[in-house]
Amino acid sequence: MKVSVIIAVYKDIQSLDLILQALKKQTYTNFEVIVAEDNNSPAMADYIKTVEGLEILHTFQDDDGVRKSRSQNNGILASTGEYLIFIDGDIIPYSTFIEGHVALASKDAVLAGRRVNLSEDLSKKLRAGTLHPYTLEKFYLFFALGLLFDRNARFEQGIYFNPHGLLYKLFIEKRLRNTSLIGCNFSCYKEAMVAINGFDESFGASSLPDDVDLDWRFRAYGLTLKSCKNSANTFHLFHKKQNNPTSAEQRERFEKNKAGNIFVTKYGLNLHESSVH
Repeated sequence: MKVSVIIAVYKDIQSLDLILQALKKQTYTNFEVIVAEDNNSPAMADYIKTVEGLEILHTFQDDDGVRKSRSQNNGILASTGEYLIFIDGDIIPYSTFIEGHVALASKDAVLAGRRVNLSEDLSKKLRAGTLHPYTLEKFYLFFALGLLFDRNARFEQGIYFNPHGLLYKLFIEKRLRNTSLIGCNFSCYKEAMVAINGFDESFGASSLPDDVDLDWRFRAYGLTLKSCKNSANTFHLFHKKQNNPTSAEQRERFEKNKAGNIFVTKYGLNLHESSVH
């Protein structure tokens, strides 16, 4: 099965480079990378042209405020894989990341993953090139000891269990787990995303479109949300918190859609075609 990994990016080439380093180490190799840029930066385009060893498509759009959902819809339209994995531009995947999503994939489910929130120190070392993402993964318990007592770090999310292994079946598979969707790490079959018309672009910079809104729309469409925690692991690079508030009008519209069971958005894939470098 061919997979499309769609990365939502904005200006941060350094973080994208770390992500692509990690993607070059993937144990599952039948995939393409879609760099879904919420901008049209010559520097980003020039950088992507230098990347070797990966099948990459680059989608772009004018920088007209935060339009992450629109850029992700660009990525969906450009993708050629039957299965889609979505990550943010500050999320570094484990080498087993794609394999984990594929192993747990199901036509009737959306996979909801999580992330380890790295410290500022570890993030600086990764950005400086003194620590490679693969090294951090393989020696995670050593490097991340400082995260153990930081509740926000979610240290436990970095512990890997092979989804085909006995330990996973004994200790992970049957556990009741939080399956709410977060936009930085989730996956589904492309046909499911097309069926709900993709991300709702009308919510703009709000935090609604790539988690809360998608969560209920997928469920209303008839899919279950299934956890892939500890099998499709990622690291989240440290940065200052960003505030993307939801307006009263957006919240009211969200609640109205939900009450009316309008899970196929009017403001999604149907509105445009993607631009691809």
